[in-house]
Amino acid sequence: MSDSLEIRPATNGDTTEILDVMRAALGETPLLKRTTDLFEWKHANNPFGPSIVLVAEKGGRIAGVRSFMRWELESPDGSRYRCVSPVDTATHPDFARQGVFARLTASALEVAREDGVDLVFNTPNPKSYAGYLKMGWHEVGWIGAYIRPRIGKAVSSDPSQIPTLEQGIPSADPYTPAALANRNPMGLRTPRSDTYLAWRFTQHPLARYGWVPSSEGGGAVVRVSTRNGRSETVVADLLGEAKAKAIREVARSSRTRYVATWFAPGTPELSAIRSGGMFKVPRLKTLHLVALPLTRLDIDVTDLRSWDFATSDLELL
Repeated sequence: MSDSLEIRPATNGDTTEILDVMRAALGETPLLKRTTDLFEWKHANNPFGPSIVLVAEKGGRIAGVRSFMRWELESPDGSRYRCVSPVDTATHPDFARQGVFARLTASALEVAREDGVDLVFNTPNPKSYAGYLKMGWHEVGWIGAYIRPRIGKAVSSDPSQIPTLEQGIPSADPYTPAALANRNPMGLRTPRSDTYLAWRFTQHPLARYGWVPSSEGGGAVVRVSTRNGRSETVVADLLGEAKAKAIREVARSSRTRYVATWFAPGTPELSAIRSGGMFKVPRLKTLHLVALPLTRLDIDVTDLRSWDFATSDLELL
């Protein structure tokens, strides 16, 4: 049994120990369970392909894990870019400060380059943000939040339990993929194929997504959650036409303390949520988007205006 650090691809038999490492390093809450089903949803069942998952092994134990989740983005000129997004990364506390994270990152990037990946993007937490910049990632910009508070009594929120979709927004139906026109990208945008929408909003093992239709076609994809002890309705995406009407219907029927969402600057969805009575929370910075091109791209990924993202691209739970 070697005491040197070995980097290797993860196998199906590693999943249980990987989840144990993540719990030890990152913790677990009643609202965020690190389950096998969630891990497989992200890394095995993803329509963009299986993730690059590497583990660092030392002394017969998994010391750390590095997962690059597959993604695809489309640009306004029709170009498609193969991407990965680092998620589910952890070093067991027993192996802290032994270079595990750096070794895993270098190896994962090497695999991604050999596989023809064009771009890496993610939203690191404040503790790891500086480390990404040192490794070559570029700052793109801060993601904020738009909200619309509820006036009147709201559904109560238990810190250990998320309100049900029926409690939070009674008018919502369970989301089912529908044949809706997908607009052209205004920046780097996730292609919203039927396969992607089914995986993203119907197959998630923990989050339950609902659909609030507008009276003129289209609608809002929503979920109910809690944040800082307050119940919230999250608008994950707006699909089809009459987006502002969909937002107004969400605000009218929601029973949570507030409705929250984010869409990229300059998009019709951002115009819609503003028309629907939502406003940007001043000085609130929720996520920090960073990116690392691995090939030459015909778009400036360091400019937030080059990204056509919705909340659904950023809340991979």
